[in-house]
Amino acid sequence: MISNLRYWSLLILILLAYLAGMFVTLFENDSAQFAVMAMRMVQENDLLSLFKGPEEYLDKPHMHYWLAAICYKLFGIHDWAYRVPAILASLLGALSTYGLGKLLYNKNVGKLSALIFLTAQTIVLSNIDVRTDAVLTGFTVFAIWQLARYIETGKLVSLLLGALGAGIAFSTKGQIALLVIGLPLFCHVAYTGKWKALFNWKVIIALGVFVLTISPMLYAYYLQFDLHPEKVIRGRANRSGILFIFWEQSFERLSGEGVGKNSSDYFFFFHTFLWVFLPWTIIGIIAYYTQLRSFIKMHFRRNSKQELLTVGGIGLLFIIISFAQFKLPHYLNILIPLFAILTAAYLVSLKKRGKTKALNLLLAGQYVVLGLVFTGTALICFYVFEWNTWLEYLPLFLGYAIVAFFIVKKEAPFIRIVTITALASVLLNAVLNLHFYPELLNYQGGSSMAAIIEDKDIPVDRIYKISERHSWALDFYNQYPVRIATPNELRDLNNIWIYATEEELKLLSMAGIFWDQEYKANQFRITRLQGKFLNPTTRPSVINNVYLLHKQ
Repeated sequence: MISNLRYWSLLILILLAYLAGMFVTLFENDSAQFAVMAMRMVQENDLLSLFKGPEEYLDKPHMHYWLAAICYKLFGIHDWAYRVPAILASLLGALSTYGLGKLLYNKNVGKLSALIFLTAQTIVLSNIDVRTDAVLTGFTVFAIWQLARYIETGKLVSLLLGALGAGIAFSTKGQIALLVIGLPLFCHVAYTGKWKALFNWKVIIALGVFVLTISPMLYAYYLQFDLHPEKVIRGRANRSGILFIFWEQSFERLSGEGVGKNSSDYFFFFHTFLWVFLPWTIIGIIAYYTQLRSFIKMHFRRNSKQELLTVGGIGLLFIIISFAQFKLPHYLNILIPLFAILTAAYLVSLKKRGKTKALNLLLAGQYVVLGLVFTGTALICFYVFEWNTWLEYLPLFLGYAIVAFFIVKKEAPFIRIVTITALASVLLNAVLNLHFYPELLNYQGGSSMAAIIEDKDIPVDRIYKISERHSWALDFYNQYPVRIATPNELRDLNNIWIYATEEELKLLSMAGIFWDQEYKANQFRITRLQGKFLNPTTRPSVINNVYLLHKQ
């Protein structure tokens, strides 16, 4: 393994990149939307009801919003406060990945697994563009670790902690949490033959802990939906929140009903994995292939030196989520801890068996990945969003110099692989969090307009819009939702401000509404980047504007 000094230095560097990302403006749609939903809970002192704007929300359960609301209560309503639960859950995920890796293999595998987990691109991104997945991932791997520990040791405390983790994960995103926890553990039990652990009186107590943990969420669903069958949610009345979370939710995702369909590509997650596990993708794919091939050659016969929890869990979950009609890249986050352990185990095994040639080939592959990172960061800083002075480039050149030093330094291939791969993640995410995202978010109209509103001391309770289009970033940074009114209603109001798009300006003029002041901000859907936007010369052609208009 690498030295403790090197290991902790790399961990501290990646955590500093996480810290820098905590203060980035919230992204639309999901991050800002979820932050506003939690903000409503605090402002209206109502933790039991879920609302998406003016509409009642029956999709993801309450835990993510509760954790954000608690942080708002403790620290105030800030974007960094919203990200605190994600950061803490990711640290729990890293600790749990270490523990599970150590349990399945050894301490060295556990330590490397935690580093790989924290430097995987999708995990870093999930702490910047915060949705429910950071909390889900952290508590699912915690549950897997503790329940696997119970299977191996029979300790009641591990079983109860696993049940607690599973309950929090279920209260964060529903049935998918139980699937992610259950399938790897099923593979582990089936391969080791330790079925007795399931048929034990202790399991009954664990089920009680699980039910107790999810009961606040069930109670909230019962109050909001089951007691009100007259409510129409997504075109249907008589919606039971409890039935939804136990049965309907995941089937809606798989079929695309309710949430809609966005991809029927069964290979979506295969090519998405190529970037979500960067900079470890090449090693991760080879590690999975090698382990699976070994099991197939042995016809899955038991071997005390091997484990099926990671390979089996990844394979089964990949197949299931690939059949979903609604797919997003961050759905793979829940598999990253298993991939991290598998990748770490493969690297440590190569080192232990003295496979220098194989390690050198992997090192060559990592040089390719590092070259892509160098190219990408250079394009960001020298082309996409240039800095104003050469002085601003000095930290970037320092980062390049540090990485170059470890490239030329004569060390064993295993140490070089771990070091330059982790540094590649640090370099990339430092550039993204400190430069790219702050520049990019200048083109997010809602947050930019909120800054204008604060600077001009415009009363937030006098701002209206004429459509139900989302304004999550504006709502959050104003700490007040933009009101909705028709043009006819606005005509009768005086001394108000209207938040409008370019198309809505024409509608306002046609309705006979005129204004005496106008503020403008750039608007682009920043979570859907395209080449024309990244190219500074063609960027103006794809940028729209949003306006704030004063009506006397």
